[in-house]
Amino acid sequence: SLSIIAERTAMNKVFASPEQAVADIADGSTIAIAGFSVGHRFATSLILALRDKGTKNLCLVCNSLGDPGATRGQILAENKQVKKLVAAFSVRPGTPTASEDQIVAGEMEVELVPQGILVERCRAGGAGIPAFYSPTSVGTALTEGREIRNFDGKPHVLEHAIRVDYAFLRGYRADRLGNVQFRGGSQNFNPSFAKAARVAIVEVDEIVEPGGIPPELINLPGIFVARVVKTTQTEDGKAWRRPERRPSDKPRLYNGKPGLTRAGIAKRAAALVKDGTYVNLGVGIPTMVSNYLQSRDVILHAENGVLGYGEMVTGENEIDPDIYNAAGQFVSIKPGASFFDSVTSFEMARGGRIDTVILGAYEVDQSGSVANWSTADAKRGGIGGAMDLLSGKGDLIIVMEHSDSKGRPKLRKQCTYPLTGKGCVNYVVTDLALLRWHDGRFVLDEVAPGFTPREVVELTEMEIAAGPDVRTME
Repeated sequence: SLSIIAERTAMNKVFASPEQAVADIADGSTIAIAGFSVGHRFATSLILALRDKGTKNLCLVCNSLGDPGATRGQILAENKQVKKLVAAFSVRPGTPTASEDQIVAGEMEVELVPQGILVERCRAGGAGIPAFYSPTSVGTALTEGREIRNFDGKPHVLEHAIRVDYAFLRGYRADRLGNVQFRGGSQNFNPSFAKAARVAIVEVDEIVEPGGIPPELINLPGIFVARVVKTTQTEDGKAWRRPERRPSDKPRLYNGKPGLTRAGIAKRAAALVKDGTYVNLGVGIPTMVSNYLQSRDVILHAENGVLGYGEMVTGENEIDPDIYNAAGQFVSIKPGASFFDSVTSFEMARGGRIDTVILGAYEVDQSGSVANWSTADAKRGGIGGAMDLLSGKGDLIIVMEHSDSKGRPKLRKQCTYPLTGKGCVNYVVTDLALLRWHDGRFVLDEVAPGFTPREVVELTEMEIAAGPDVRTME
C-alpha cells in the first residue's frame, strides 16, 4: 500500500515499451495521431504496436494517413483496422492507398475537416468548450446542412469540439512527470491532440528526470500527458523526401510554344509580394516562391508552426529533420524565426495577421472563386489549411498552369470542382499570363514571352479584359 502511494506521488508515467503503452486500447476506440505531412515526427513505435495488437473498428483523427507502407496511420488502414477517418487529407493526388480503396468501397467513413479547424476543435474539446463558430469553409460543400450564423455582418459555421480516447504524440524529450519538449517545427498537432485526449501517450527520443528539461523549454505540461515511452524506431530523414512528379524546368507547350516553367511562375509570383509583409506559401509551385524572396524584407509562415523560414535545402549537412515547410520540404531558418503549434499558426491566419497567401489550384473562375482540394467529391481530397488561410484578410495569389495535363482549361467561367473559397482571388499567375482582379473582373496585365494577348484570351475559358498596354512577363 505504501509503495503504491509512493509511486503515485512520484507521478512516474514512463512505460517500459510501446506494447505496454497501448495494451488497453480497445476495439472501437478513437485515436488522434499527431505528425505532419507524409513523414515528419510520427509516433511510429506506438502505431506499429497498435497494428501488431490488431485492435479493430478504430476512428482515427489526424492530418492524413500518409503514403502506402509508411509507418503512419496508413498501415492501420492496410491492416483493415480503421472504420472512420477524421482528417484534413483523405487522399493525395497520384498516390493510391488502401484507405482510398476502402473509402470508395464504402468500408471507411470519412469526415473531411480543414486543418486549422481540426486542431481548433481538439483544442476546444480539451478546454471544455463544446462548440464555436468559425468563418472557415463558409460557402463550400463542407457547410451544407449545417448551422450558419452572422457575426459582425459575416456568416460563420457552427463547429463542434472533438474529444478522443487516446492520442499518439511524438516529442523530442520528456521527463517521467510527462512534461514534453518538442524540437523545431515539430509541435504541429501534438498539443491540441493531447488536450483532447482522455489518455495522451507520447513517444520520445530521450526520457530524463524531472528538472532535466528547463521549465521554459517545456512545450506541453505533464498534466496533459498520461504515458511516456521511449521510441524503438529509428527514423530516416532521407525517406521523407518526396520527388517532384515533373521537373520544374520543363515547360508545358501551348500552340507548339513553351510557356513559363513552374520555377518561372514562382518567380513572377514572388515579384507581387510586398516588402514588410508576412506571407504563407501553399504546397506545390508556391513552395518554390521561397527561393525568390531571400533578399526581400518578407517573413514566411508555414502552417506546421514556423515563422521566418528561408529557402529549401537539400544538402546532407543542411537538412534538419525538424525544420520543414507546409509541404514537408526541408528549409533553412532565418534570424528571428520562431516555432509554435498548429493552433497558434492558424490563429495568425484566421486572425488576419497574414498579409499574402500564395496557393496552387485546380480551377479559378471568373467570379474570383477557387477550387484546389478535390476533383471528385467531398469525401475524397486534401483540404489542408487552405480554407483557414482564405478566411483571413490577406491578398490571395493563385499560381498554376493555364491548362491541366489533358489540355483542359483551368481558368473557367464557373468552377466544376468543389470550392475552396468564393470570390477571394486577387491575382492569378499562370505559365501564360498574369491576371489581376479589378472592378469585379479579371484583367490581363501580362503574357508569357512569345505569346500575344489574343492567344492567351483564346486559351482561356473565363471572360477576361485585355487592355492596350498588356506587358510581357519577365
